[in-house]
Amino acid sequence: MARSARSPRLLGAWIDVLAIAAWGILFLNYWHTDKLYLLIHPNYMALTVAAGFALLGLAIWRSLVLLRSQRSRNPNDLGHLTLLPTGWSSSLLLITAIVGLLVAPRPFTSQTAIHRGVKEGPTLTRVKPQAFRGSEKTEDKSIIDWVRTLTVYPEPDAYTGQKARVQGFVIHPTNLPDQYILISRFILTCCAADAYPVSLPVKLTGSRAAYKPDTWLEIEGQMITETLEDKRQLVLQATALKPIEEPKNPYDY
Repeated sequence: MARSARSPRLLGAWIDVLAIAAWGILFLNYWHTDKLYLLIHPNYMALTVAAGFALLGLAIWRSLVLLRSQRSRNPNDLGHLTLLPTGWSSSLLLITAIVGLLVAPRPFTSQTAIHRGVKEGPTLTRVKPQAFRGSEKTEDKSIIDWVRTLTVYPEPDAYTGQKARVQGFVIHPTNLPDQYILISRFILTCCAADAYPVSLPVKLTGSRAAYKPDTWLEIEGQMITETLEDKRQLVLQATALKPIEEPKNPYDY
């Protein structure tokens, strides 16, 4: 009877160890393959990596304890911690970690941006304003820099004629004519769960059909003011468009 009672407890204890080790490996695998950039703000990456090493260390320590208990045949040495009925919590954690190792995370797409409420122009209140610097070289501004600048001083005519060079992915706005696209980036404040899109309208010389949604582009041109849907907006008049590789870190901060 003692042996039969001991076996389920021993199995549950080893599942605990495997679940802890799997999550440690998952964190470190995301770090090693640069997938962590798709999930969390860089400010928290060091903490995540430290957690991965800590989980692996805990798994090794628990393995040694279990091996010692098996040699001593003392069931009191097993020490099994559970939140759900025996085996359930650790099994769910183990399965989740395995799925995470098998299915690589992907950057958000244009459909996600539309679903989360992408805007045609810098009207988002979540973007933190920064001091206005009129002498800044405008070609060095990213999409988020333009959005922040307009949050401080939203008059589009103030920027007419300024040169721009931005990078982002393509969105086809259904409410704008065929010669317009949105060039967009997602902003991360903590993790992927709170990511939100910002964008600039881009006016093309032809149809947007040549640039599929989610294509990454570097766009050069000049800023102009146009009225879109009865609203004056800053628009980037494209003079050169170049497809680029999706960056290792596709988000902005």
